[in-house]
Amino acid sequence: MSGAVCVYCGSRDGADPRFGQAAEAVGRMLAGNGWGLVYGAGDVGLMGRVARAHQAAGGRALGVIPAHLFPREVAKGDLDRLVVTETMHERKKVMFMNADAVVCLPGGAGSLDEFFEALTWRQIGLHAKPILLLNVAGYWDPLLGLLEHVVAQGFAGPDVLGFVTVAPDVGALEEALRAVL
Repeated sequence: MSGAVCVYCGSRDGADPRFGQAAEAVGRMLAGNGWGLVYGAGDVGLMGRVARAHQAAGGRALGVIPAHLFPREVAKGDLDRLVVTETMHERKKVMFMNADAVVCLPGGAGSLDEFFEALTWRQIGLHAKPILLLNVAGYWDPLLGLLEHVVAQGFAGPDVLGFVTVAPDVGALEEALRAVL
């Protein structure tokens, strides 16, 4: 998928209604720019909101889901393309390899796992894809503080901070993506 954006986000809506609003706005924004969506194939939580808004706006979506998560994440059945993997590791690889940029919305442990894998791969030179955090309502502030702490304590060079672009809202995210896609 050319001009595709991999979106990592929660399979839940989260506590703040702004998270769901932002997820829907991201879906519409990606479709409005002609960018494909690559995501975890779920029809629940922020994942489902991004995908439904993207499709409603005319976007094309690739969903990737491991077979064991079909019941939990309610795999979306009307995607342009659905890939079923055997493992989570395979899911992450397929998602990443089919995208030109990574965007991380609010989410839990799974989103953090996906974000850190993309960041680690970038840090060790396995890719040069842009990694963007949508910092809805300051959700990622603690993570950004942790990354600064990791650098301050000598466990990563300051370049790791430059591998992540932080967007405070969907408009800034769109501007940042336009600069790299």
